[in-house]
Amino acid sequence: MSIELAGKSVSEIKKIVEALTPDDFAPWTAALAADPRKGVRALAAKLERRQKEMDRLTDALAEKKRVDNALRARGFRLICGLDEVGRGPLAGPVVAGAVILPEDFSVLGIDDSKKLSHAKRQALAAAIKHEAIGYAVGEVSPAVIDEINILEATKLAMRKAVESLDVEPDALLIDALSIPSEVPVTSLVHGDALSLSIGAASIIAKEYRDDLMRAYDAEFPGYGFASNMGYGSAAHIEALRTIGPCPIHRRSFITHFVS
Repeated sequence: MSIELAGKSVSEIKKIVEALTPDDFAPWTAALAADPRKGVRALAAKLERRQKEMDRLTDALAEKKRVDNALRARGFRLICGLDEVGRGPLAGPVVAGAVILPEDFSVLGIDDSKKLSHAKRQALAAAIKHEAIGYAVGEVSPAVIDEINILEATKLAMRKAVESLDVEPDALLIDALSIPSEVPVTSLVHGDALSLSIGAASIIAKEYRDDLMRAYDAEFPGYGFASNMGYGSAAHIEALRTIGPCPIHRRSFITHFVS
């Protein structure tokens, strides 16, 4: 690749660099670093940092595939990752995500959803839905949580998610829990950070639940659901004490805050 920088301004070069694909990073970094202009050399350093981040994410992808690939080595092909969000909030449902990824899934950045920004989760959720063999969510209401307890409600949400899949899995990978299943179940502590499919499930579940809580914020104003997602922030607890509970509050969770 011949890279000619002479005659181009720093701002022009910056626009080109911002649009580069990873395959072009190495030759462009070398060309930018050799330019006499300080601003252009700064772009070389920036591109080098982008390459290091790409390398880190690529290594992380390979590491997260190890758990899933261990099941593939045993002959399983439709491996469903399962994870939940919303076990701890004072309001709203508990939601489980179920995702079956193809073996050649290569989207970078999949991780425990709590470690990702909203914008990053949105982008990854869209990529997961586009590339996945199958995905679904299962939701259990606050009333049912109060009736059967949060642990059983979480397991129920996971069963609902699996049952909602268009494709029947031949193995389940679950973050820290186990559920009754006709196919083999592997429970993995911190699975959302260690397994690619569980991490993808956590992202799908959290984006679904966060969108739901933002909608509830408009329906039940005053509690700050759009920002606290039903968790017990100081403002949320104060609203419980002054306004009282709304229909999506978990009565078994709020006994210490309301009379």
